[in-house]
Parts: sequence; structure tokens; C-alpha cells
Amino acid sequence: MIEFTPEQIQENWNKLIQLIEDTFEGERKEKLLEMYSHFEDRMCVAPASGQLHFHLCTPGGYVQHILNIVHYSKEFYKIWKDNGAYVDDYTMEELIFAAMHHDLGKVGDMDSDHYIPNESDWHVKNQGKLYVNNPDIAFMTPPDRGLWILNQFGIKMSVNEVLGIKLADGMYDDGNIQYLKSYAPEKKLKSNMPLIIHQADMATTRIEYELNMKLEREEEQKTKQSVEKIKSAVSTEEVTEQLSQKSKDLFNELFGEES
Repeated sequence: MIEFTPEQIQENWNKLIQLIEDTFEGERKEKLLEMYSHFEDRMCVAPASGQLHFHLCTPGGYVQHILNIVHYSKEFYKIWKDNGAYVDDYTMEELIFAAMHHDLGKVGDMDSDHYIPNESDWHVKNQGKLYVNNPDIAFMTPPDRGLWILNQFGIKMSVNEVLGIKLADGMYDDGNIQYLKSYAPEKKLKSNMPLIIHQADMATTRIEYELNMKLEREEEQKTKQSVEKIKSAVSTEEVTEQLSQKSKDLFNELFGEES
């Protein structure tokens, strides 16, 4: 299982704040820094998901996931642009803003966490459900809660940014169908940015999952090798004892019992 040290958690947080410093300007930057300061203690250690077989279900997973999706959003943007897609109707700032905040709702509301530790040992051990959704806060989808949080801090958003956040889950959210499954030209998305955000999120979560599975396989292999070494050592010791006894028996047979 992927785990982050306190030093790695702090380093990732510093990267996230530096991203804000480098990307945004003026009042918008100040309001974003105010929001991140408000959530710092909780956001730093928030997981990206609640189950081990999802992605980065570990303290510090949320911030790492955000850094990852910003990276992959830029990568997919380049792929679309290099293959002739029209990308001049939105800015890199809008792309980064949407990527950064597509999962903001997973932090929780203004005062309480979205994910809380699962008190059921059975579900933790047998299903890998380390966290559950906090039943004490109002139910909202992560994109909707994220947009609500941004509004609480007076952070203005463009249409591209709102749609980039809202549609990040693609067709996995039934509420997105009318935006993404449209046959009328006038109802099609005016920009491909939400599609890039969704593709980046899908790639990011899958890669994070596969990296975690790779680590688990490596740990299982190390454990298996350790067990084999122990078995081999025990077996060698037993053989040595057996050979030692045979030598004693042969000596006694040739020269009589040892005095």
C-alpha cells in the first residue's frame, strides 16, 4: 500500500501552494490562498478515496492526486493540441483551476471531513473500506460540494471552469448525461476542456491504482522470499542435525561408544 511520510505530505502541500502562486494573480490568488489556509490541516492528510481498491486511500492521498491530475491534464492538453484539436477557447489557468478543484468536495464542508475512519473492523479487514462518508454533513456530489466551497470564499469562475469541475466524473455521474450525451449541435460542449479533465482524472486514478497494486505485489514477493529463506534455513538446520547424528552413529559403530 502506498503511504506518505510526514515529510512527503509537507512537500506535496508546498508544491500545491507554489502551484497557486505560479498560476494565479491578484484577488483570485489571495482568495485561493485564504481557502487553502482554511483547509490546510484537513486537506494535507485527506485520502483521495475511501477504499483500498480505489486510488490513494491513504493520508496525504488527496493532495498527491490533485498534483497528479494537474500534470496529466497538461499532458492530455498537449495531445489534443498536437493532433489538431481547437484549444484556443480556454486558457491554461482555467485548465489548471478545474483540475485542482475537481475533487475539492472530498475534503468535506467548511468544518467537517468528507471521509472519516471506518469503525467497522470487518469492513476494513475484509473489504478494504478504510473510510466512510461522513453521515453528519449534507450529501452532495464532490463536484457540487466543491463548487459550493469555492463560492463560500467568493472565488469567481468562468463557464469553462464550472463545467470542467462539474463534468470531471464523466458519464459515471448520471447528472452529466445531458451535457455529454447530446445529438443536437447546439447542445454540444462549446469547449473540449471538460473532456480533457475527465480523461486526465480517469488516467490518474488508474495509474495510481496500478502503482499501488505493483507495490503490493512487490511486498508480497518480498514476504514470500523471506518465508522461503526461513524454511530453507530450518530445513538446512534439520539436515545438519541429521548428518551430525549419522556421523556419531558411524563413529560408535567403528570405535565403540564415546566415553
